[in-house]
Amino acid sequence: MKSQIILLFTLVILSACSTPKQSGITQQPTIADYQVGEKWVWKYKGVTMEGEVRSDGEDTREIISVDGILFITIDKDTIPVSDIVKSDESETPKYDWPLEVGKKWKYENNWTSQDGTTGSQSQDAEILSYQEETVEAGTFMAYTIKYTGKISNSRGYRANEEELWLYAPAVKNFIKLTQTQGDFLYVEELIEYSKPK
Repeated sequence: MKSQIILLFTLVILSACSTPKQSGITQQPTIADYQVGEKWVWKYKGVTMEGEVRSDGEDTREIISVDGILFITIDKDTIPVSDIVKSDESETPKYDWPLEVGKKWKYENNWTSQDGTTGSQSQDAEILSYQEETVEAGTFMAYTIKYTGKISNSRGYRANEEELWLYAPAVKNFIKLTQTQGDFLYVEELIEYSKPK
């Protein structure tokens, strides 16, 4: 009987010592979490309710080293990894770290596109779940984060929008985005993730 109690106690202690990612609380990635050669590839498609395809393609990002400093390539841009992992001091961030199911916050963003159009987003964000999610690149534990709000731009466009982001801590990025903006549906899904062994 005593050995059974010790075994039960040991199992309880071990189960209580799960890692933060297993318990559904995730801290923001740091530079040390990235490595040269790490690569993400997404496919994306945006279609209007009438069936007009407005975007269709692939997006690739990769970690490289220049003079010993880590960078991430995004299309034709090369951005220091230190920029993407620095704390967002905004009171309305895209991700409100640490991530945890049930957390709610306000996300606001002002932007300028490559053609000079300016715009803004204002959304309420909520983490709905942390569970296994499957995309073309594989199955990952992921947070489902729902953003609901409005978007507008300097060309007179205004729409309600809803976004569902699946963020997977194991890949330090989103694995799927489903966005509805007025009569436009945009889906982006991770189709490849790799890192050196």
